[in-house]
Amino acid sequence: MQYRNLGRTGITVSAYGLGALMFATSVGNPDPEDSARIIHRALDAGINLIDTADAYADSEEVVGKALKGRRDAVVLTTKFGRPVDSDPNHRGTSRRWIMTAVENSLRRLQTDYIDVYQIHRLDPTTDIDETLSALTDLVRAGKVRAIGSSNTPASYMVEAQWMSERRGFERFHTEQPPYSLLNRSIESEVLAVAQQYGMGILTWGPLGQGMLTGRVRRGGGTDVIRAKFLSSFADERRLDAVEQLIPLAAEAGLSMPHLAMAFATTHPGVSSALLGARTMEQLDDLLAGVDTVLSDEVLDRIDAIVPPGTDVGTLDQAYVPPAIAQLSLRRRPLAERGAPSPALSK
Repeated sequence: MQYRNLGRTGITVSAYGLGALMFATSVGNPDPEDSARIIHRALDAGINLIDTADAYADSEEVVGKALKGRRDAVVLTTKFGRPVDSDPNHRGTSRRWIMTAVENSLRRLQTDYIDVYQIHRLDPTTDIDETLSALTDLVRAGKVRAIGSSNTPASYMVEAQWMSERRGFERFHTEQPPYSLLNRSIESEVLAVAQQYGMGILTWGPLGQGMLTGRVRRGGGTDVIRAKFLSSFADERRLDAVEQLIPLAAEAGLSMPHLAMAFATTHPGVSSALLGARTMEQLDDLLAGVDTVLSDEVLDRIDAIVPPGTDVGTLDQAYVPPAIAQLSLRRRPLAERGAPSPALSK
C-alpha cells in the first residue's frame, strides 16, 4: 500500500481509503459482523483511512464496533450537515447543530476524537464564520484533530481559507469531491486550489458509483444495485464513455475497477481515493490492483475519451449550488423581463 501526506495536516493516509456507506445495514451490507470482517481485512492490507458520515444510517455504529481495539491505528473521518431526520434543525452547519452532531458521532463511533470532521454539504443559510468558529472550538477541545469540507466549489474553498486567516479560525485542511474517469471537473479548479492551500483531497466515487465496475454495458442488464435508482446509469453520454474505456482497460491488461482506481490516485493533488466495498469479494478484487501504475500512453488515451477538467453527464449526488438550483436566482421575474429601465425610457 502506498501512503501519502494528507495535505499539510501531518497525517499520513493510504492511497486507497475505505468508504463506509456500504456498511450501513439498510443500504449496504445487512450483516454488521460481516462488515467488521471487511474492515479488518482492509486494515490488515494496509488501508488506514475510513470515511463515514452521520447521514449514512447506522454506518457510524457499525464502524465504531468494528474498530474496538484498533482505533488508534485508523485515520477516522466522518461528516455532518445532511439531514439525519425530519427535524429542520438536525442538519446544516450552524453552531447549534455542530455541537450536537459531533457528540452523536463520537458516541456512535465509540471514540473520544475524530481525526477529520467534514462538512458534508454546504449550508447557504449559515455564515461561514459561525461554522468555522464552532469547528475551531471542537479542535481546541480535542474532540476533532482537523476539519474539512466536501463537494465544495473552488470559490467557496477560497472564501473559507480567507475567513480562517482573517478571524484566526482553524482552516479546512481537506476537501472530499467526486472524482473518476467520468467526472474530472475538479481538475480545472478544485484540485488546483487545494494544492495552493496545502489541502488534502479525499475523493469519492472513483468507480463512478458502479458504472466503472465493468458490469454496466450498453443494452445489457446489470447487477449493480445503484443502477435501479440512479438516473446517471441511463445517461447515454456516460454509457458511450464506458464502452470506450472497457476495451482500453482490456488492452492495458487491466480490469475496469483497477483502471478506475489507479486513475483516481494518479493526480498529484489526490491524497486518497475512497473505495466502497459491500462484500469481501469486492474488497479483495480492488486490493489486488493496489500496485497498478498507468502509463502516459494509457492516460493520454483516457484524456481523448474524457478530456481533462470535464464531466461526462452529472452524478445524481453531485452538489448543485443555489445559484443553479433555484430558478429565482437565475431568472428575473416575468414582469421584469424585457421591460425598459426608467433611465432609458425618458
